[in-house]
Amino acid sequence: MQNNNILVVGGAGYIGSHTCLQLAAKGYQPVVYDNLSNGHEEFVKWGSLEKGDIRDRQRLDEVLARYKPRAILHFAAMIEVGESVKDPAAFYDNNVIGTLTLLSAALAAGIDAFVFSSTCATYGLPDSVPMDETHKQAPINPYGRTKWICEQALKDYDLYKGLRSVVLRYFNAAGADFEGRIGEWHEPETHAIPLAIEAALGRRDGFKVFGTDYDTRDGTCVRDYIHVLDLADAHVRAVDYLLEGGASVALNLGTGTGTTVKELVSAIEKVAKRPFNVGYAGRREGDSTTLVANNDKAREVLGWEPQYDLAAITESAWNWHSRQNHGG
Repeated sequence: MQNNNILVVGGAGYIGSHTCLQLAAKGYQPVVYDNLSNGHEEFVKWGSLEKGDIRDRQRLDEVLARYKPRAILHFAAMIEVGESVKDPAAFYDNNVIGTLTLLSAALAAGIDAFVFSSTCATYGLPDSVPMDETHKQAPINPYGRTKWICEQALKDYDLYKGLRSVVLRYFNAAGADFEGRIGEWHEPETHAIPLAIEAALGRRDGFKVFGTDYDTRDGTCVRDYIHVLDLADAHVRAVDYLLEGGASVALNLGTGTGTTVKELVSAIEKVAKRPFNVGYAGRREGDSTTLVANNDKAREVLGWEPQYDLAAITESAWNWHSRQNHGG
C-alpha cells in the first residue's frame, strides 16, 4: 500500500502547523522538516519532526529517502517585509537558494507534486481591486521579489522537468486553531491582529495605525484577512489536486472581503470587551491602500470556499493569545 507521507517544510511555523492539523484530519501523514529558526517544536503535534535546513541538500536527501513523501508543501521562508529591506541577502539566501535546493532534492527523489507558499506581495501595488491571478507581478520589496523568483523557477521546473506545482498567493493570514492548540507566534510580532490583541491584553502600550488619509471608507488601509484554517484547507486540497494529476497553477487565497484598520480595531475591542489605546501615525512607505483578493480561481480549481469571517478570526486569535504569553 502506498504511504500517505507528505513532507511539510516549515511545518513547525504558523501556517505550516495548521496545515499539518488539517492534513492529519484528512488521512495524510505529515512529516515536518524545520530548522526551528521561526518554528516551534511545541507546534509539531501531528507527525514526526525532522530538524534540518532547506539549504542542506544532504539532510534533505536523507529525509526524502527515509519517508518517500508523495508531495512536498513548502512554507519555510523569511516573511517580514521590513527585515527584507534591511537584510535582502538573508532573504535571497533562505527564500531563493533554499527553495532551489529543495526543488533539486525533490527532483532527485522523483517527487513531482509541490505546493508553494507565495504571497500577494508578488503583485506589488494594485492596478485594480480585487486582484486576480492575471494582475501583473511587480513586487516592491525584496521579500516579494524572492517569492516571485521562486514562482518563475517553478514554471521552468514544470515545463522542462515535469515537476507540477500549486502556487498559493496568500493575502493576510490570521486567526488560530479554535481549540487553542496552536496559533500565531512570531518573534518579534509584526502582524496587525496579534499586535492589537496584545495591546488589548495590556502587554503593549498600545496599537499604532499608520495612515488615516487613504482613499478608503474611513481613511485607513484595507486588507483581506483570511483564517489560517481556511488557508490550511486550501493546501490540503492542493495536495489532493496534484496527486490526482492536476496541472501546475497559481491561485489567490483570500476571502474577497476587505477590512479597514479601524474596522479591525473595532472587531478586537468587541472580542476583548474593552477599548485599548490606539495611536495614529503617518503612512508607512510601501503600504498599499487596498489589497483584496479575487478568489474565483481557487474556488473553481480546488472547490475551495473560505469558511470563516472576521469575527471567527478575531475570536480564535483572542482565545489563543489570551492563553499564551510568548515573548509578549
